[in-house]
Amino acid sequence: MGLVSLSSIDLLLACPRCRAGLVRSEDGFHCSADGCALSAPGAFPFAGRLPVLVDFDASILRREDFAQAEATHVAPARWSGERLPSWLRGLWKPHNAVAERNVDLLLSRLDGAATVLVVGGATVGNGVERLYADRAISTIAFDIQGSPLTQFVADAHRIPLGDGSVDAVVVQAVLEHVVDPGRVVAEIRRVLREDGLVYAETPFLQQVHAGPYDFTRFTSSGHRYLFRGFEEIAAGPVAGPGTQLLWSVDHVVRGVLRSELAGKLARALLFPLRYLDRAIPDSYAMDSASAYYFLGRRTQRELTPEEIVVYYRGAQRARDEPPPSRLH
Repeated sequence: MGLVSLSSIDLLLACPRCRAGLVRSEDGFHCSADGCALSAPGAFPFAGRLPVLVDFDASILRREDFAQAEATHVAPARWSGERLPSWLRGLWKPHNAVAERNVDLLLSRLDGAATVLVVGGATVGNGVERLYADRAISTIAFDIQGSPLTQFVADAHRIPLGDGSVDAVVVQAVLEHVVDPGRVVAEIRRVLREDGLVYAETPFLQQVHAGPYDFTRFTSSGHRYLFRGFEEIAAGPVAGPGTQLLWSVDHVVRGVLRSELAGKLARALLFPLRYLDRAIPDSYAMDSASAYYFLGRRTQRELTPEEIVVYYRGAQRARDEPPPSRLH
């Protein structure tokens, strides 16, 4: 089925403040609960074709950013690698085979027709293309800016969907850009059905990107604990120390030459460094990866602080310490 229409998911939409259902009108959407402050007609206006389902009193997004009919919230302009020639773009940002493998695994664990939510879906993520091509999957996507791939604009801290409304969530390279990742993961868990799936990719050793909209990094253990309300299916590095080294080269060059383009060109020219990832065992990569992934299933039980200490899988264990068992 691919990306579904907004009208087909009207019944799944919920007020980001009180979680009551939403009502559509010519002015946009509003909350169906009489006592809710967002129940006034047009409380959630349209920006172009997309409804802006944001509780602005509880968001860093501002209503005025969406005041004009075609306006969408856009982060400050910056140089984009999409401007590079295709052959050079592939050297700078290669295909994400890890994401492709894990999305295939996620889809294989969904039973027939399923609804998948993409958080931060203004563009198709690297390696997740099959999600949009699978005819058995109904894809819902939102972001803080509109695009042809989104049905609505929203803040991930308050996802405007009902409890247990989707079968899986994909959140790729997003959690570093939210103010409170724990709350966002709690929201992801809330909108998932009882045994729903989540796939996340989040950076560890990467320099700031997206300027003022970049807040957080996670170690492997920290990333796992963020998803402590999920049973682990698979987890590990998305890209290892070689790729992390390329990030550092990029930012050293751009700092010396005061040029973002120069940094990205240096990263492309030194692309063989990323093949060092293949020579480094996972235990060492777990301590110095560029980014990590987590694929898990929603559970009622949460991982405890004591268990997350045992979970550690890096190379810095004591010599007489046995390898960790897989904790869920």
